[in-house]
Amino acid sequence: QVQLVESGGGLVQAGASLRLSCAASGRTFSEYVMGWFRQAPGKEREFVGGIDCSGGISYYEDSVKGRFTISRDNAKNTVYLQMNSLKPEDTAVYYCAADVYGRGWPRQESEYDYWGQGTQVTVSS
Repeated sequence: QVQLVESGGGLVQAGASLRLSCAASGRTFSEYVMGWFRQAPGKEREFVGGIDCSGGISYYEDSVKGRFTISRDNAKNTVYLQMNSLKPEDTAVYYCAADVYGRGWPRQESEYDYWGQGTQVTVSS
């Protein structure tokens, strides 16, 4: 069983930055591909980005490329989502997720096995 706990959400103005953290339980965190998703009000949950097991490769949904950066610290069992130049359309509940079977570069919800409870990010204009 893997438990994921997100933190770092909040209310910010457009153009500001936030860093979300996701702390994971378990001794094999370094074997998980990690992803971030978000769900805006009235919309389906969507993929934001992911990072491979070592942290050497990250990949993103087009709307956040160049603004968001995913990193991880395997010694701390933590993955981060650095969000810069935030826009009102980034307002959503943000979730981290773990792919414990190493499916390559997962982008679909069904490819992730464990989920956090989510943290709210609100960007005012």
